[in-house]
Amino acid sequence: MLTALQIQDFVLIDQARLALGSGMTALTGETGAGKSILLDALGLAVGGRAERGAVRQGAKQGVVSVIFEPGAEHPVWGVLEENGLDTGEDQVILRRVQNADGRGRGFVNDQPVSIGMLRRVGETLIEIHGQHDGRGFLTASAHRDMLDEFGGLTKKAAALAGLWRDWRDAEDALEEKKRERDAAMREADYLRHVVDRLGKLDPQADEEAALAERRAELMSSDKIADDLNAAAAAMSEGGFDTKLAASLRRIDRAAERMEGDDNPLAQLAARLDAALNEAAEARIALDAAISRYGADPDELDRVEERLFALRAEARKHGVTPDGLRAFLEKAQGALDGLEQGEAAFGALEKAMGEAKAAYGKAARALSTERAEAAKKLDRAVAQELAPLKLGKAAFETRIDTDETHPTSDGIDAVEFMVATNPGAPAGPLKTIASGGELSRFVLAMKAALAAKENRTVIIFDEVDAGVGGAVADAVGERLARLAAGAQVLVVTHSPQVAARACAHWRIEKNQSKSSTLTKVTPLTREDREEEIARMLSGAEITEEARAAARRLLGAAQDDAAARPARKKAAPKKPAQKKLVKSG
Repeated sequence: MLTALQIQDFVLIDQARLALGSGMTALTGETGAGKSILLDALGLAVGGRAERGAVRQGAKQGVVSVIFEPGAEHPVWGVLEENGLDTGEDQVILRRVQNADGRGRGFVNDQPVSIGMLRRVGETLIEIHGQHDGRGFLTASAHRDMLDEFGGLTKKAAALAGLWRDWRDAEDALEEKKRERDAAMREADYLRHVVDRLGKLDPQADEEAALAERRAELMSSDKIADDLNAAAAAMSEGGFDTKLAASLRRIDRAAERMEGDDNPLAQLAARLDAALNEAAEARIALDAAISRYGADPDELDRVEERLFALRAEARKHGVTPDGLRAFLEKAQGALDGLEQGEAAFGALEKAMGEAKAAYGKAARALSTERAEAAKKLDRAVAQELAPLKLGKAAFETRIDTDETHPTSDGIDAVEFMVATNPGAPAGPLKTIASGGELSRFVLAMKAALAAKENRTVIIFDEVDAGVGGAVADAVGERLARLAAGAQVLVVTHSPQVAARACAHWRIEKNQSKSSTLTKVTPLTREDREEEIARMLSGAEITEEARAAARRLLGAAQDDAAARPARKKAAPKKPAQKKLVKSG
């Protein structure tokens, strides 16, 4: 329920603070007094478009704030939680600050939000219908949701949307696998060539550096080999190690003939033995050096051939020589994946097929239930048309089912169609109905859908335009019945409609030499009689008009007493009133 409205410096309103109650509230006043300004301000607070000149002349900014107290199960709480907005109390406070330069800011429970988010929250709480404005009803894309809500199919529609996502996810996974497979097939011959050639080459990590170093050694090996061979020849020709061994044997024999612990020959023998061992190790090292630098005259050719082959393959594949091994392994893995991928491809095809079948079954079942719900909705709206002077009109919920164009909402396109004259073809509601007819069609549908909707506030702007007498009274009765399940605000010029309201505001324009301001006044019972009498008689209020006004109010009161009491939704938490901020 909308419990408070505060307006500051908006168009012709300098300051207005209004408390609202449940049921139906009527807004009346002379033409041009500013009734629509009040509704425009309310629309601005719930994310509506700011028109040029929205801020009162001379003011820097205009501010509109509204307080709602939705029930515990209202969908607005889910919207707030989904977007990380405060849900700590039972109230939802929306505030719009509009600067004179056209810039605007939005707030939800004192948290700054975009105007789009303000609109999203506001649309769950309020619905505005004018002669040429029926949010939701004039938008074909919203008709399917309304039908689902009327038929109790919202949960099934949400489940269908989940099946749609599962199907699309499975299809995307399959398409990705197809792309991978097709790309691999196109490269299969190339991969086989790479694997065969590099497999034979068998590149190793860090091999290039070792080959380059060996090549450098071998390129200078000719001179090194000559020196090494000459050294080996010198050692062999001199018989150095043989003579050293003979000297060691003789010294050993001499040492054996000497007595005493202090034997200098033993120390000499030890030195000769060590020299002999060093000479032997030196000869081994010399032989190894000769083998490294001069034993194989063809080694340089072999080293250069492999080094150049590694570098050529690396350039061909755009990698470093040390990266050839990883490149080979990647190519081999891609080839292996072609064989293994077929099994995975089959599993994905099966999963996609199952997801598609599950969606199709659920979509067809939901389509059947929508068709049944559409028949019930058509009958419910038809019952509301005759009292609203639309007895010759026809209402139809058209469902176009196309399984070849499935969406997350199913296989049905839903649109409300009307025919205002017998025999005339039905057309979209927004193009066929005239201004006054449109408002009454909307009222008829709202009456039919009232028990199925979650809107906290429904606003009608001159829904009674172009009708009077018994028809106007029927409009008022329908509005009052609608207000038994939702809060209703109605701008009206009809005394029959105004008399049905639970609360009544008079909108009037006050003019002075320096300014023109719009004033909003809540009316007492006596004030209501006088206002309704004015609506009945015009500028000069007669006693007959006052008597008629009392009769209208009395009849409306009797009807209200006979109507079942409105059930109030339990609050989310114990109420904690908050002040509406104005800046």
